[in-house]
Order: sequence, then C-alpha cells, then structure tokens
Amino acid sequence: MTEGRNLRKVRIGKVISDKMMKTVVVLCERQFAHPVYKKIIKRKSKFKAHDEQGCHEGDVVKIMETRPLSKDKCWRVVEILERQK
Repeated sequence: MTEGRNLRKVRIGKVISDKMMKTVVVLCERQFAHPVYKKIIKRKSKFKAHDEQGCHEGDVVKIMETRPLSKDKCWRVVEILERQK
C-alpha cells in the first residue's frame, strides 16, 4: 500500500502569499528546451497549498500532491527548505 504515496507529485517553490488561513500560494518555476528551436524556456505555475507549519512570504518550500481539500487546494506543504531572512 505504500507504493501509492511514492507516486504523488512533489514540487519545490517559493511562497508568494500567506494571507489566507492555513493556505499559502506557491510559485514553481521550471525550465525546458524548446523541442524544435532548443531555446531554454521558463514557465511558472501557482499552486495553493495547505500549510500547517506556518510558512511566510519568501520561504522556499516543498509541496506534495494530496486529495482535494477545497475547490482550489489539492497540495500540502511537506517541509520548509529555506526561511526568508
């Protein structure tokens, strides 16, 4: 039964908003090469994540996919990798 947990997606991103109760908005950036032109392209995604650990704006966090917790929230904060100074 534990192999199901390992299939969950994990992302690392920066907290850009902590104004909601127990919810943070995490900005995740990714880079990839264009399939034809080979130029490096940057893309950004914003995720709402459940936060029990007390993250603040500017923190770097690891988030993991989970069951839907609300209309927009289906990620949770696993750990805080780096606190904002």
